[in-house]
Amino acid sequence: MAKTQGRRGEVAAEVHSDVPGRLHQGMRAFALTRTLGPNQDARRELRIDDAWPHKSYVVLKFAGVDSISDAESLVGCELQVPLSERAKLEAGAAYVSDLIGCTVLNCPRGDLGREDRQREDRGLEIGIVKDVRFGAGEAPLLVVVGKAEYEIPYAQEFLVRVELKHKRIEMVLPDGLLDVNAPLTDEEKREQKQRH
Repeated sequence: MAKTQGRRGEVAAEVHSDVPGRLHQGMRAFALTRTLGPNQDARRELRIDDAWPHKSYVVLKFAGVDSISDAESLVGCELQVPLSERAKLEAGAAYVSDLIGCTVLNCPRGDLGREDRQREDRGLEIGIVKDVRFGAGEAPLLVVVGKAEYEIPYAQEFLVRVELKHKRIEMVLPDGLLDVNAPLTDEEKREQKQRH
């Protein structure tokens, strides 16, 4: 949640959902605080009393959060919706939480559409999705950790197959995309050392 909004405990939240009216009165949600350190996240259950759009945000009024100081404790929290209350998605869409932990593979262009290959043979493993970042462009960025940390656009034109059940994302990436975040070669390290 981005900031307090109003005097009665309202908060303004960025919503990363294409489902209109996704957050509504009576809905249960959780505020997740990630500032405590590794493996020390704190969750607080909340019930939405009211929700309305305001500029690029959705303003939320939660039961029991009745002052600015109450609302301040929610700023910076990630708002999570329980699995049982998630909206049904259209084909091709995915929840961020379902993408986290998926293995990303870069498929050779000549192998596209070949169903006869074993699942293990469907491309070169790049790494595991650690996070999803929004706001850097039209497509969200998958933060993938492998030999290095890569930011890969989760764009329809790169996707070959998404198997959330098997935690796999198969893509065909443009030449050079992975080189943008690639670790330095030994030669590049020597050149950099000589310059300093």
